[in-house]
Amino acid sequence: MATALHSVILPCSSSSDPRAALLPGVVPSPTVVSVGRSSFSLPEFSGLKIHTNSSSALASLNSRTSRVFRRGGRIVCEAQGTALDVPIVTDTTWQSLVLKATGPVLVEFWAPWCGPCRIIHPVVAELSEEYAGKLKFFKLNTDDSPSIATQYGIRSIPTIMIFIDGEKKDAVIGAVPKTTLTASIEKFL
Repeated sequence: MATALHSVILPCSSSSDPRAALLPGVVPSPTVVSVGRSSFSLPEFSGLKIHTNSSSALASLNSRTSRVFRRGGRIVCEAQGTALDVPIVTDTTWQSLVLKATGPVLVEFWAPWCGPCRIIHPVVAELSEEYAGKLKFFKLNTDDSPSIATQYGIRSIPTIMIFIDGEKKDAVIGAVPKTTLTASIEKFL
């Protein structure tokens, strides 16, 4: 895979320590990024941290006021509260969490390599927050629990199933819009 971005130049903060711009959690405000001959400003945001693969990137000074990050450096978002996590169900917990659950249960059948699954994850997580207390949400990795997926005839992922009193009531196949999942959920509440 080719890398289009070869270097990013970030100005140091006005601190007396030139390494201050590289300390975890410290992003100069505002940050001017230069890529090739173009430069632009990034909005102020303290949820980004700069991670490098080697200490040589820390020692790489372009001038007294800037740092150069060669290949291997990356900026990682560590903002909290941006993603909701839906609990995982497995072969061993399926019976107690889904089949013997009181009230309706929504299960997302997915796999880590599935692109459409990654698209629908945030939608399911958002719905889990909206329907908290009314509907239980779980996700089942079909690679880790193939017997459950086979038992319910899962041939395509993502598949969303709704269970009531251990009985499958509805299934939605594919990365569908939130409105489609909401309509399916509302039928059983």
